[in-house]
Amino acid sequence: MKKFTLHLKKLVFFCVCLVFFVCTGFETAEENTALIQNILIKYYDTSVDGDALKRYEINVTNTGFCRYRKTYSNGKVEYFAFNLSKFKNLDYYGSTTQGELYLRTKNDDVIVQTYNDKQGDVDSMGNYVAIPLKEIDQDVLNNLVAHFKQLNTSLASNK
Repeated sequence: MKKFTLHLKKLVFFCVCLVFFVCTGFETAEENTALIQNILIKYYDTSVDGDALKRYEINVTNTGFCRYRKTYSNGKVEYFAFNLSKFKNLDYYGSTTQGELYLRTKNDDVIVQTYNDKQGDVDSMGNYVAIPLKEIDQDVLNNLVAHFKQLNTSLASNK
């Protein structure tokens, strides 16, 4: 009977460990959105717009939206937003020192809005968002692509 109890304890311990390792091995959508947002903010290049840029905001939400907003010192605001379930691919043009990251969507799924512009306010649709980045290496870009694709598939499976 003692042998049976010892084997039963080992089996229960093994099953609990197995469940723990399986559950912690998967990244959730919240982790992917936080990692994407942190990478984009960390490597954002403010020198592209120079002194004209007052502030910028990059927000990747748990519900699957990517929002990018630029506010200039003259009051002009540019706003870009798209649903990450519409994400198609990611392109980076430039070098490790400086470049632009293009987040492309399947169709014209990017909302583009401008406010307080001299030519007037504009509401339109586009198929990409261009974000200037600096001092980013290839491994970080590959990691970013992987997180975008994981988030895209998890959002598509939740529909």
